[in-house]
Amino acid sequence: METLQGLKRTHKCGTLREEHVGSEVTVMGWAQSYRNLGGVIFIGLRDRSGIVQVVFNAEQNKELFDKADTIRNEFVLAVVGEVIPRDAVAINDKMPTGRVEIRAKELRILSVAETPPIYIEENSDVREEIRLKYRYLDLRRPDMQRIMELRHRVAKLARDYFDSQGFLEIETPMLTKSTPEGARDYLVPSRVHPGHFYALPQSPQLYKQLLMLSGMDRYIQIVKCFRDEDLRADRQPEFTQIDLEMSFVNIDDVLEVNEGFMKLVFKEILGVDLKTPFRRMTYQEAMDRFGSDKPDTRFDFELVDLSSIVAGCGFKVFADAVANGGSVRAINCKGGGSKLSRRDLDALTDVVKLYKAKGMAWINVCENELKSSITKFLTQEEIDGILSTMQAEVGDIIMIVADRNEVVYDALGNLRLELARRFDLLKKDEYDLLWVTDFPLFEYSEEEDRYVAKHHPFTMPVEEDIPLLKENPQKARAKAYDMVFNGTEVGGGSLRIFNTELQQTMFEALGFTKEKAWEQFGYLMNAFRYGTPPHGGMAYGLDRLVMLLAGRDSIRDVIAFPKVKDASELMTEAPTFVDPKQLKELHLALEDITE
Repeated sequence: METLQGLKRTHKCGTLREEHVGSEVTVMGWAQSYRNLGGVIFIGLRDRSGIVQVVFNAEQNKELFDKADTIRNEFVLAVVGEVIPRDAVAINDKMPTGRVEIRAKELRILSVAETPPIYIEENSDVREEIRLKYRYLDLRRPDMQRIMELRHRVAKLARDYFDSQGFLEIETPMLTKSTPEGARDYLVPSRVHPGHFYALPQSPQLYKQLLMLSGMDRYIQIVKCFRDEDLRADRQPEFTQIDLEMSFVNIDDVLEVNEGFMKLVFKEILGVDLKTPFRRMTYQEAMDRFGSDKPDTRFDFELVDLSSIVAGCGFKVFADAVANGGSVRAINCKGGGSKLSRRDLDALTDVVKLYKAKGMAWINVCENELKSSITKFLTQEEIDGILSTMQAEVGDIIMIVADRNEVVYDALGNLRLELARRFDLLKKDEYDLLWVTDFPLFEYSEEEDRYVAKHHPFTMPVEEDIPLLKENPQKARAKAYDMVFNGTEVGGGSLRIFNTELQQTMFEALGFTKEKAWEQFGYLMNAFRYGTPPHGGMAYGLDRLVMLLAGRDSIRDVIAFPKVKDASELMTEAPTFVDPKQLKELHLALEDITE
């Protein structure tokens, strides 16, 4: 193989234009395409900046032509040549370099390539598992390289913007103390301290609070976080946060500085001017109207509460739901009568069942009749009340779910998203950003049979709700807020508890004994004794944010080397078994495990 000795790249492939005609250039990259037309060979040479056409002519240089004839796709080349204009019939205005080409004078083949197992082309439809197995090839594709560049630009904008706002970038440890709240920790055994373990951080939460105690005032970090939990399209075992914290602030201060960041990102990345301040919606309003605490408000199909109309009605499913403290809520699928068949309605019933609803009732409003299996159980007054409340018109279909509130919200919230997908209402060039505020401080975990923190145990309660921590914790509200972008939470945060007594009360509400709380978090509560500023902050999911800005559906598309659903990496085949010697050094033994 040849080397670069004596050569220096003068231009990137995709940067050559008509103003470079007559210049001698040296370009380097991969052979994207090869065409031999008899006496002329055309090579499409590609680097990260784009593609330029290189021409080898047998009449002008037979030796060079014969050498070029050995080139195949993905060979790595260095070419020296003169930039010349293309013939008029060969101009290709679909590519930025399409009006020029390079007449080669020198060719070096730096590396040969076997036939790649995937096509190196824009928006490849190769199966994802193959793309991830050969990720280093997948990342050569122009669309993937644009995504990596976009991710870089968002991270740089974050650093520059928050620097301009007085934030300091400070690193926090990767090897930390395990905590019992939240998702499972990834544990790292200590060789020096047998039987002891570090945990990889689920977030830098406590460290960034301690930095506020340290007087750092404003902190930012673009940081890796780790959670051992089941995966889905927008989750990975390791992910990246834009993490920040601020001292001496209220909620408005935090929201204002973050709106400024998003305004900058949208302007620089998408050329879109966001209107600030963003809309704010309470958690309860979001649930009541959209069935979700991350509502997508780009389309209608809002939830409507019918409970007061059907309480005590003759349809037992409705009456029992209301009597047992649940609710009956509905969506008006405007114009659905002409778009949805009976088979479609059965399929949509299956959708709500995925979210624990027992079924879905519906009323099809036709010209001279109502088509429904439930109207026979209702009085005319109840039917009229439903139609009036739902603002039903001929051609509409009213879709109704009755159950516990959590089930009704979840089922109808996901039903409205399914309807939006079916009717192609989710436009990726529409940008819907809002804040959801006033979250519950706690949520009940059936799995653990206790209340757990909705966000985390360090979230400040609304002041007037502090007495509820002991009296009625499920009614307490949090000074927490999430930023929602097109129905996806891209960031969230809260004001923090900053005194020992209130933090201890919070732990008690979560079922911690005083001893257990101090064992796990004593260093934080100890720190509170030495003067703690009021503080609050936020963290963005960088992967999610880039995914949405890039118009992608999975964060795997915006992470250079992602994991798949079983938390493995197909390219390196991690995780793997390790040498028994390593386990012995760590004082570990495996039982009942076979490859």
